[in-house]
Amino acid sequence: MSDNIQTVTVLSKTTWTPNLFSFTVSRPDSFKFTAGQFVRLGVNPSQLKYYQQVEASDEVSNEALNEDIFRAYSIVSSPFDEVLEFFSIVIPDGAFTSQLQHLQVGDELLLNTMPFGFLTLARYQKPLPKDLWLLATGTGLAPFLSMLQDLKTWEDYEHIVLAYSARSTDELAYVEQIERLQDDFGSLVDNPAKLIFIPIVTRESVDGALSERLPKLLLEGTLQARAGIDLDVDTTHVMLCGNPDMVDDTKEALKTLGLVMNRRGEGNIAVENYW
Repeated sequence: MSDNIQTVTVLSKTTWTPNLFSFTVSRPDSFKFTAGQFVRLGVNPSQLKYYQQVEASDEVSNEALNEDIFRAYSIVSSPFDEVLEFFSIVIPDGAFTSQLQHLQVGDELLLNTMPFGFLTLARYQKPLPKDLWLLATGTGLAPFLSMLQDLKTWEDYEHIVLAYSARSTDELAYVEQIERLQDDFGSLVDNPAKLIFIPIVTRESVDGALSERLPKLLLEGTLQARAGIDLDVDTTHVMLCGNPDMVDDTKEALKTLGLVMNRRGEGNIAVENYW
């Protein structure tokens, strides 16, 4: 086993919907990361309690079950938390998530302790921090929750807009935690940013939530109107994380509105591409 791979223990599991769940694991003492980064998590299905409690079905060979499978996961928790939290979708035919859904407290996973990714606020050199827009679909919310539990985020910006899109109300996870962020973290710094949370539900009509896809909301100005803030090439940082279609389409919409990709520290738009 690589020196970077450490065993971690599942401490808790939260089921949001049949296809969405979160879980926490123990954090190795030496592990450090920056809010917004992701890691590679590994599971050996044959070692899960679920498979030790029931016989593996005829359709799944023991050989297939007894191997380490790794996938990339953004970290939900703060860089300063004592545990690590992750947010997962279940892909029915997915080699990893179809196994990970069976997690139980006490199960062991593998953690590659080398963090990856550049969806971090440190990447922004110009424009200087003023308005931060965090645009997420589904489990793409994870890195933004990590950033919003870092006090420096609240210190550096004047406004933070978190637009979080899901298909149904049930799939809007972490809403209660999001609604406490201003008090839990903003209250700990002088002159904190103002958090503006905009829920979006695309397949249901929900009071207080927008209903169109993010690109359309941006191009029509609906999202900006709800936030009460304009997108400005000189003051705006925008981060995108979620399904690839959303990321691609929203990126193009933002460019249509005059914003530019962040390269070598300069520019407005940053995306995560590990999906």
